[in-house]
Amino acid sequence: MHFFSNRKLVIATKHRKEKVIAPLLEAALGVSCFAAEDLDTDVLGTFTGEIARALDPVATARRKCLMAMELADCDLGVASEGSFGPHPSMFFVSADDELLIFIDKKNNFEIIVRELSTETNFNGREVKTEEELLDFALSAQFPSHGLILRRKKDDNHDVIKGITDVKQLKKAFYSLINISNSVYAETDMRALYNPSRMKVIEAATHKLISKINSTCPQCSKPGFGPTDAKRGLACSLCGLPTNSIVSYIYVCRYCQYTTEELYPHKKTVEDPMYCNYCNP
Repeated sequence: MHFFSNRKLVIATKHRKEKVIAPLLEAALGVSCFAAEDLDTDVLGTFTGEIARALDPVATARRKCLMAMELADCDLGVASEGSFGPHPSMFFVSADDELLIFIDKKNNFEIIVRELSTETNFNGREVKTEEELLDFALSAQFPSHGLILRRKKDDNHDVIKGITDVKQLKKAFYSLINISNSVYAETDMRALYNPSRMKVIEAATHKLISKINSTCPQCSKPGFGPTDAKRGLACSLCGLPTNSIVSYIYVCRYCQYTTEELYPHKKTVEDPMYCNYCNP
């Protein structure tokens, strides 16, 4: 696109996310990507809890992106922020919630996308023996995915990160078990130690490109996407409204052009199994 061709774009990361983000953005937008040197994103929060995340995910990603842009003296940037925990609707399933923000200071706009995935190894467990540790490691896709060991779940002392081989894992375990009756093992969710997370970031990047390429019919600014959804798709059996989506509302944040897309999921009625009256 003419907004971005031949421009430099800084990727705000210290965990090698540029490996999946850069090739996609360069191919789609004609930009030249690079990672910001000496950027310490840990000051905004760490997964292991030594530094609590003070801002919400969107504000954190935005701050991270602006930090990188200022450090690199670049007017185009991308940052991601991941959150891990129970899926919002499947409560006993872990989820990776990745947010990507794209900021263009030159043209004064930002674009945000979110990718929610259950394809994550996010987990943690108290272990007391080497056998229990290795059992957890197997379930966490170790050694392709890194592990973290600490004395207790919420203890931020003696945290050993980035464990990627069995010898290192056993050494860390015995160094901790000698000062505690148990050890807390957890997945290392930093992107460079977690291929599953990298795949979700990659999916989010595809979604970002799609939104960037969606332009407003009136002002041609990028990032024209759904801002709201109308629910109430009729049940095919009883005709009552369900919670399913009837339409998406699009509002351009720059010129306020508004349009409505009816039946975005290509169906005009809903299956009775999703009806609160037919299937309470």
